Amino acid sequence: MKSYRLLASAITATVLGSSLHASIALVATASLSGTASDLSGLTGNLENGVAANLLGGMGSGLAWAGGNTFLALPDRGPNATTWKSSVDDTTSYIPRFNTVTLDLSYTNGSYSLTPTLTGTTLLYSTTALNYASASSTNGNIAGDALLNNAAGKYYFSGRSDNYSTGNSLNSNNARLDPEGIRVSKDGTKVYVSDEYGPYVYEFDRSTGARTHTFNLPTNLAVTNLSPLSNTEISNNTVGRIANKGMEGLAITPDGTKLYGFMQSPLEQDSTGGAGKGSINRVVTIDIATGATTELAYNNKVGTKTYNSSEMLAINDHQFLVLERDGSGLGNGDSTAFKSIYMVDYSSASDITSLSGETNITTYAPSKSLFLDLKSVLNSNGITDANIPAKLEGMAFGSDIEVNGTTFHTLLVANDNDFVQGVAGDNKWFAFTFTNADLTTLGVTGGFTNQQFTSGAIPEPSSYAAIVGALGLGLAAYRRRRSAC
Repeated sequence: MKSYRLLASAITATVLGSSLHASIALVATASLSGTASDLSGLTGNLENGVAANLLGGMGSGLAWAGGNTFLALPDRGPNATTWKSSVDDTTSYIPRFNTVTLDLSYTNGSYSLTPTLTGTTLLYSTTALNYASASSTNGNIAGDALLNNAAGKYYFSGRSDNYSTGNSLNSNNARLDPEGIRVSKDGTKVYVSDEYGPYVYEFDRSTGARTHTFNLPTNLAVTNLSPLSNTEISNNTVGRIANKGMEGLAITPDGTKLYGFMQSPLEQDSTGGAGKGSINRVVTIDIATGATTELAYNNKVGTKTYNSSEMLAINDHQFLVLERDGSGLGNGDSTAFKSIYMVDYSSASDITSLSGETNITTYAPSKSLFLDLKSVLNSNGITDANIPAKLEGMAFGSDIEVNGTTFHTLLVANDNDFVQGVAGDNKWFAFTFTNADLTTLGVTGGFTNQQFTSGAIPEPSSYAAIVGALGLGLAAYRRRRSAC
């Protein structure tokens, strides 16, 4: 895979920390313009006139792949430009993930974060998928017309009308709205969660071919499908809420289980309107057997409830959940709430057979505040109006060592919905914290970053550059390849 470095004018890195920290601290930010082309090799335009290879937003999900390598996930593509209201203006954008290096370094008393786009991988099925026909009332262009499918390579698509009969869990449907991504223990596979199904698929990391479909519980499915999200919501009483499906995806450090986080309450769990209420469901998946359970999560903070964007494993029983409002940069107003909470599922009960908020509320473990993102960003000069409305990706990275102290790293990414002029660049916010910080915050059993098998973690591509930059100061900085 060739390496691609954007022009310096398209990359910015901001230093925000210059000393050791006694708590979770924002130490650096970086941005990458979404107006450039990705590395998919696609040509031509989508139905709405937007280039098929537009880099756009890629922070719906963020996964560590070892070293300084991360996978950055766009969602279903650009649909802010009007072309066909009967499909919610969705397009034949091919779902994909981008490979980026995020180099976090410490030298001369300061941190810096440098992003580089190194690859784009398109997602496809080796067997035929269901697409909308050109004669369909849902659109005047066939759902596969712009995909350049070939035998054995049928691309997934962001078009909301690319489905056939059956409920929304039909894995032969071409429509896919990726929101969560994680890397397998051996580094060769990628797990992606979606909002249309919801689906959780396994893909070959190098080719983008779907290699496995996980069968999810039927109570997540809607039976009356529509290309219009509002219609789909109003025509169902059971299942996920359209555009609020499996938003987050975590993998346990040993690589054996996935935890898929539903963004809002299911139809049958809603109170005060579809998708409203205080209980989200988390679906656990045993990767080897496919066995699933469902756990409860209480999204209430004070008297308010919030949507949740991402889930991340601290160890085998404690998880981080990114909760947020929809306000901030990209929404034309000011952020009021962006926080990361911690929840412990070591003794949680399976709620798959239960229905309704009243029946499952007592099964939701208590949660504790891990990081008030809004306050930390404010304290570093980022105003409420400039905090991205959609902070959605979250991943731990490699540990770094500064002057003999080991720091763990956490990166948070935004989704700009392919409207950079409104929502800004792709941004990454880098935080550092220590084991002592985690103890203070109530982490039990310690922190364990994802464990990859031998050879799965690539050597950081910028290691030589780091050595050269630090010179005799190398002893003060060392990137660690394994978790503490």
